[in-house]
Amino acid sequence: MRVRSILTAVAMWSLAGVSAASAEAIKWQAWTPDLFQRSAAEHKLVILDLEAVWCHWCHVMDATTYADPLIAKLIGEHFIAVKVDQDANPDLASRYGDWGWPATILYAEDGTEIAKLRGYYAPDQFQSILSAFIAEPTPGPSAEAAQKVTPAASMFLNAVQRAGLHQRWLEVYDQTNGGWGEIQKFIHAGSMDYALALAETGDAEATRMARQTLDASLKLIDPVWGGIYQYSDKPDWSSPHFEKIMPFQAQVLRQYAHAARLFGDPAYRRAADDIARYLMTGMRGAEGAFYVSQDADVSAAVTGHDFYAQDAAGRAKLGMPRIDTNLYARENGLAIGALAAYANATGDQAALAAAVKAAQWVQANRRIEGGGFSHGAADRSGPYLADTLAMGAAMLDLYAATGERAWLKAAGEAGDFIESRFHDRAGFATAETGETTTGALAAPALQIEENIDAARFFNLLARYQGEPRFRAAAGHAMKALASEQVLGSRRFLAGVLVADSELAIEPVHLTIVGHRDDVKAQSLHAAAAAYPALYRRLDWWDTREGPLANPDVQYPEMDQAAAFACSNQICSRPVFDAAGLEATVKAMMALRVTARE
Repeated sequence: MRVRSILTAVAMWSLAGVSAASAEAIKWQAWTPDLFQRSAAEHKLVILDLEAVWCHWCHVMDATTYADPLIAKLIGEHFIAVKVDQDANPDLASRYGDWGWPATILYAEDGTEIAKLRGYYAPDQFQSILSAFIAEPTPGPSAEAAQKVTPAASMFLNAVQRAGLHQRWLEVYDQTNGGWGEIQKFIHAGSMDYALALAETGDAEATRMARQTLDASLKLIDPVWGGIYQYSDKPDWSSPHFEKIMPFQAQVLRQYAHAARLFGDPAYRRAADDIARYLMTGMRGAEGAFYVSQDADVSAAVTGHDFYAQDAAGRAKLGMPRIDTNLYARENGLAIGALAAYANATGDQAALAAAVKAAQWVQANRRIEGGGFSHGAADRSGPYLADTLAMGAAMLDLYAATGERAWLKAAGEAGDFIESRFHDRAGFATAETGETTTGALAAPALQIEENIDAARFFNLLARYQGEPRFRAAAGHAMKALASEQVLGSRRFLAGVLVADSELAIEPVHLTIVGHRDDVKAQSLHAAAAAYPALYRRLDWWDTREGPLANPDVQYPEMDQAAAFACSNQICSRPVFDAAGLEATVKAMMALRVTARE
C-alpha cells in the first residue's frame, strides 16, 4: 500500500493552489442532461465530485486524492469526471445533501447510482473503491435506492406518530453537551424550532434543552467579525470548522433573536447582534444583495485555526478567506427573512432597511414570469423550488415587519408559482425535471426539509390570504411528510412536528388598526412585531388601503390607533398602548384550539 502524508500533500496545495494539480490531471466537465448518453457511447462510468467552494475537506481532496497520478489515471481511463459547485446547483445539492461535502457519486453507464460516498477519502482508499467498481459496476450498499413516497391519507400526524417523533427528538439530544446528535455540534434547525415552540408554552424540559444548546453554541460565534461557524467536530463545541455559510447565519440569527425576546437573556441578544453585524458588513455587496459563504481557510498554509485565532489586525496581515460573491435568490431569501425577524425582535431599522433593499434587488434581478425566482444569473437548469420557497417566506416576513401589502401580494404569487411548477405526485419536487434524461436522476427528487418549509410557508400564506388553495398545498406537502417512508427515514425529523403543529392550530394573530404614518400605530406595530412567537400572523389595517387580504375578522374603525389579539374569530378588546399588548396576547392565545379537536 502506498503511504502519502496528508500534511505534505496539503503543503503542495499551498504552493500550487487549491485545485490546480487536479485540474491539470483530470479533465473535469460540467453536468449536462445528456451525461449518460455520452457515458454509454464512450463506455465509461461517471464520477460526480459535488463540492462547496468553502469546504476545507473538498480542498484537501483536490490537493491529495485527485492530484494523485494513479487516481487521475483510473478516472481518465474509466470515467467521465464531473465537478459541480453544490451552492450553484440546488437540485443536485438537495438530492445529495445527506452525503455532506465533498459528496462523491459513482454512476453506471445507464445512470444507475452504484456508490454514494460521504466526505474525504485518502488516495489509497479511493483507489481501492474506484478499482472495485470498475471491475464490477453494480450498486453497492451505499447506493440503496430511495423508496417511493406514498402520501398519507391525512395532512395531520396521528397521536402515535407524534409521540414517536417526540421521543426520537428526546433520544438524540446530547444531555451532557447540548445539541441534537453527538458527532458534529451545531444547532439543528427543526429541533431548535420545536424546542422554542414548546418553550413558548412553558414546557420546562424544552426550555432547558433550548437554552443549554444556545449557550453551548455561543462558542461558534466569531468574536471579531461576528457570524457563526458551521459546526464543531468535538462534542463540547470547542473545535469549530470555520466556514461561514448563509443558511447557518440566517437560521441561527433568527433563533437567537427569538430566544433573546423569549428568555430575556442578553447573551442571546449579543449573539444575534454579532451575526446580524456580519451579514451587514461582511456578506453584503454594493448593490445590497447578500453573498453565499466565506471559506474556512486563507490557504493550506493559513488555516482557519490560525486565522480566526487572530484579532482584526492580525487577520489583516494574513489575508482574507475567500467569499463566494455569487448572488443567489435562495441565500438572499434566507438572509432577508432572518434580518426581518431580527429587526422585529430588536427594533433595528437599519437591518430592516437592508432586508428590504435586498428583496428589491432580487425582485429586479432574479424574478421570473409567474412570480418565481431563478437561482443565479445563469443557471445550469431550473427553476428550483428552494429559491422561490425562500423568497416567498421572506416576503411574508417583510409583510409582517412593514405592513406593506405589496410583499404579501408577491408572497402569494410565489406560492402560485410553486404550486404550478413543483407540485409532484407526493409533495413538492426540488425542480420541475430531473437532472438527466435517463437513469436514477431522470425524475426530480423530493427533499424532506424543503417540504417541511413548503408546508409551513403555504399554511402561513393561507392564514394571511384566506385562500383554500394554499391550505391545500400545505396539506399536500404534509401528506408526504406523514408518509411511512419519510417518518422512517431519519432520526432528525422534529421539523415535521413543527409543521404538523402549525397546520393544526391558528397562529398568534395580532392586528394593528390605524394609519401606517400614525406614530402611535407604528409604536403598536413595533410592540406586536417584538412579541416572541415563532408562529405568528401580524396584519396592519390601514383603512385607506381597503380590506385586508383575509378579512376573517371584522375590526371596528377606531378614532385612534389600536391593536387586537384574536383567536378562533374571537378578539380582545382594543389595546391602545404597547405596554398592555403582551398580556392581552397571552390571554387570547389560551383560547386557541387545534384543528384535530
